[in-house]
Amino acid sequence: MTPASPAVGFVGLGRMGTPMARCVLQAGFSLRVWNRSPGKAEALASAGAIAALSPRELAENADVVVTMLADSDALDAVLTGADGLLAGLRAGAVVVDTSTIGPKAARRAAAAVTEAGGHWIDAPVSGSTAIAEKGELTLMLGGETSAVERAEPVLAAFSAKRFHLGEAGAGAAMKLAVNAVVAILNEAVAESLVLAERSGIDREAAYDVLAAGAVAAPYVHYKRDAFLHPEETPCAFTVGLMRKDLELALEIAGELGVDLAAVRAADGILERAEVQGLEGEDFSRVAQVLRGG
Repeated sequence: MTPASPAVGFVGLGRMGTPMARCVLQAGFSLRVWNRSPGKAEALASAGAIAALSPRELAENADVVVTMLADSDALDAVLTGADGLLAGLRAGAVVVDTSTIGPKAARRAAAAVTEAGGHWIDAPVSGSTAIAEKGELTLMLGGETSAVERAEPVLAAFSAKRFHLGEAGAGAAMKLAVNAVVAILNEAVAESLVLAERSGIDREAAYDVLAAGAVAAPYVHYKRDAFLHPEETPCAFTVGLMRKDLELALEIAGELGVDLAAVRAADGILERAEVQGLEGEDFSRVAQVLRGG
């Protein structure tokens, strides 16, 4: 890295945020991190990052701030208040939100960041935790071209593909469209497996067929263990988080006059999973719901 490399701040060190932040650190950037649960920040500090005491302190020392949070409420909590990011934001700094918050929340946050003298990019990610660990996520970007160009070296540290789709909110809208496909595909795999099982076909053999044929999307391959060995496979994306994303998609679809029939069906099964106490489990557990267990 050159001396002109931007100082980076990273807020939100969950399943996706931690490997993303680690990629930024490994790329040679000066990195300051903050997480509501300080233990995760301390783990990265032991690898060379600086653990900030507050979002404000982090922003005071960063040219590019990346956030990866659960929802728009979590983002608002980090942005606002006496110790929030906006209170310490450097003039001209770029805030890159990689969370899934929907276009309306993205545009609200963009306005707040602009008013504070910064620049906004919504940059939700597509990819699994394993892909995040490799620094090969796909980013969907919404924001000013100049801001995207300034943040490019940092974005490249944790992504392999980046698509600039328009102004603030465009990336957030595209992420909901992508997750609609993921939820439908997840539901389709679950239904197909249960249908095959009830027809007397071994579950693993049925999955082999799905993974070898026309429907063998990358998702089908990397969710294999989750579907075949759910009790032994770490959760990658919860039922609750996917429901949140589908509710956002259905909300904007209603405003735009788009009928998302398949999304409504997938959301209905996820709701049943929540009722059965699976909200915190991987959303591939819809197969368990369909089996009646």
